[in-house]
Amino acid sequence: GAPRWIPPGEKAPLTPEYQAIMDWNTADQKAGGHGWEPSWMCLPPGMPRIMNVFEPMEIVITPATTYILISHIHDNRRIYTDGRDWPKDLEPSFKGYSIGKWLDTDGDGRYDTLEVETRNMKGPRAYDTTGLPLHYDSKTVVKEKIYTDKDDREVIVNEVTTIDSALTGPWKVTKKYYRTP
Repeated sequence: GAPRWIPPGEKAPLTPEYQAIMDWNTADQKAGGHGWEPSWMCLPPGMPRIMNVFEPMEIVITPATTYILISHIHDNRRIYTDGRDWPKDLEPSFKGYSIGKWLDTDGDGRYDTLEVETRNMKGPRAYDTTGLPLHYDSKTVVKEKIYTDKDDREVIVNEVTTIDSALTGPWKVTKKYYRTP
């Protein structure tokens, strides 16, 4: 099946209200329903789910914007790296609005890490096909730290921290993407 958001053996730190929604969701899916999982309605997966990356991904870097292109419906992202501030009165979207900053973390004069914050998302959204819910208030903030693994240059690491009202606190999940020739 499609990649899951939750690493094996880990449990999402859901609030009691959202754990009850997840329990209902799991029972509904086992009974043949769709549960909380919204993609059956042909809605885009949105953030942070699109970073499950189950289709090929390409990263294109320009001076003002980093593009994450994923070969699946509405999963392409624009991360503004030109120093802009958060826009006022922006229309919410499933993937939200992302502002990032390139960093030279090892002092060698080359940018090696992209820190990104994404806000202004709308729902309904789930982390993955299990229907793991994000809060309906759509106040989610996703912070990412994207870099090449120092020990294996063929691996891109994405440390994704989700701040969401359905969680008891910020939740960090580390994703690894493997390069193919």
